[in-house]
Amino acid sequence: MYPDDLKYTAEHEWVRVEEDGVVVGVTQYAQEQLGDIVYVALPQAGDTIAPGTSIGELESTKSVSDLFAPVAGVVTARNEQLDQTPELVNSDPYGEGWLIKVRVEDASAISQLLDADEYRSSIGQ
Repeated sequence: MYPDDLKYTAEHEWVRVEEDGVVVGVTQYAQEQLGDIVYVALPQAGDTIAPGTSIGELESTKSVSDLFAPVAGVVTARNEQLDQTPELVNSDPYGEGWLIKVRVEDASAISQLLDADEYRSSIGQ
């Protein structure tokens, strides 16, 4: 449920390192807690983000939750599919339900994020 090749935040985002930056999404735990996602607000490509700052929102049938930047950098892509099919966050949070891609300012910041075991412990699993 929490892939070992990802890094995680206490705010329930995941980070996958790729050749040209990172992909960011929300965890299985987060989407389960939120319920059915009906709307996703994301930053635009070219936006600069800073760790811990709000970068968007997930609206579900239960509530609205802020999305937080896990790292500093520049958004290089946003998942345009979520504009029409926000439920992808629920059905495939680690695949088609990704949120944004980021060119990271300081790659060493990624190592400070939680690994899968630390994240599981933080949510009591």
